Amino acid sequence: MASRRAADELIASGGVRINGKTPPPEGVLIDPDNDRITVHGKPVKPVTRHRYILLNKPLGVITTARDEASRTTVLDVVGEEGKSGHRLFPVGRLDADTSGLLLLTDDGDLAYRLTHPGYKVSKEYIALVAGNPTAADLESLRTGVKLDDGMTAPAEVDVLRITPGSRDSGIAEIRIVIREGRHRQVRRMLHFVGHKVQSLKRVGFGPLKLGRLKAGGWRVLGEAEVAALQRAVQAKNAKGAS
Repeated sequence: MASRRAADELIASGGVRINGKTPPPEGVLIDPDNDRITVHGKPVKPVTRHRYILLNKPLGVITTARDEASRTTVLDVVGEEGKSGHRLFPVGRLDADTSGLLLLTDDGDLAYRLTHPGYKVSKEYIALVAGNPTAADLESLRTGVKLDDGMTAPAEVDVLRITPGSRDSGIAEIRIVIREGRHRQVRRMLHFVGHKVQSLKRVGFGPLKLGRLKAGGWRVLGEAEVAALQRAVQAKNAKGAS
């Protein structure tokens, strides 16, 4: 029916009923199989089968379900699939100037776990940066750098390709894997060590890989892929994620 925040607003407005009664302000546990939930008089039932879509987000597309400025969103890219009765939403965010792997789903519990820092789900990027990084630059990224919102966790970093030039010239292609989700984190980390990002693409998210999926293309995840995502966020793998 709505996002978590919008659901809170619906409940506070008095539009939600449980077995015909208004729920208490402190909340109440329900049994979806036996309790009758209505919103403005219309019955609401949980989704019995979730939907999981892997999208290769193109540049310039906004990672949101709706945009007040009428810009193209990720749901616009998947077209009718996003209107198939499942309330799909993006898991995490990719900036408009970042392309690559984005998961869309209607599974709120899995989405919460995948984006919670306590579960440390990996995010793999390929960055094209100005200048050739030194061994010291790479070591800083691997041990953590101090951003304005605190130290970053250690990252996996590999140089895939460099062009002739010095630290301040040439072009380098870098693979970087982080397990956090701060705003524009990869760009800020690379800028901290003196390398401006010219392009950034996410190619991995937990056990998922982008592969050869073209920009703007999407596919439904297979059962094995969904099971791999669920294993990646099992409670035993997360410390302090409650």
